[in-house]
Amino acid sequence: MSTLEIVVLALIQGLTEFLPISSSAHLILPSVLLGWQDQGLAFDLVLNIGTLAAVLIYFRKEVFSMSTAWVTSVKTKQQTQDSKLAWWIIWATVPAAAIGFFGKDLIETYLRSGHVIAFSTLIFGLLLWWADSQAKQIKTEYQSGLKGAMIIGFAQVLALIPGTSRSGITITAGLMLGLTRNAAARFSFLLSIPIISLAAGYDLLKFILSDLHVDWAGLLLGAGVSFLSAILCIHLFLILLNKVGMLPFVIYRLILAAVLFYVLF
Repeated sequence: MSTLEIVVLALIQGLTEFLPISSSAHLILPSVLLGWQDQGLAFDLVLNIGTLAAVLIYFRKEVFSMSTAWVTSVKTKQQTQDSKLAWWIIWATVPAAAIGFFGKDLIETYLRSGHVIAFSTLIFGLLLWWADSQAKQIKTEYQSGLKGAMIIGFAQVLALIPGTSRSGITITAGLMLGLTRNAAARFSFLLSIPIISLAAGYDLLKFILSDLHVDWAGLLLGAGVSFLSAILCIHLFLILLNKVGMLPFVIYRLILAAVLFYVLF
């Protein structure tokens, strides 16, 4: 890949991974409109590492508090607010991790197409609008409960459908459960940590077992761009969320879906 392709794709990944607008819908556009080739396994791996590092660093205080509280809860069997949230996130990760692992080949064979992405971008964008417009916004992420966390976790399974948006569908579920916009977003971001870690670990294993030629300079550039764009995106999104709501992202998804329909159909 050229330097321009690396920077553009890394920017797309970093900016769209945590916004409710679908990274897969955006990553298909360069190949469809510009004829760019698939970025490949190694590049997917470093983009995941870059976005993972961004969310870990941004939420470092929360991650540290939850991790230490979780370890303590395992030893003492006593739960705190942070340990409960950690357990909820762990259990909420199981559905998408299991279905993603066992159904990955089927998903890539039958669902990874521009037509699926166009429809899911539209449908789940409208669902996000409905959830946001009806949201009671009375709970924090610490009040979601195990049942609520599992509902969000099963919603995350739908993100295996390209074009759905992992952050979009989990925030949608959180709003439906009565979480505030900020709480739904924070829960979604914290929930991304284990699932992105698992995806990166899976790609790393495949990379180790493969015999690929690696452009290390290009990979480092991609990781750095995805990291910087992702951490900036998280910061601005959480600042603007309560001011602008979800409507601008819904409108953007509808426009994107219209572009995809026009180009692909």
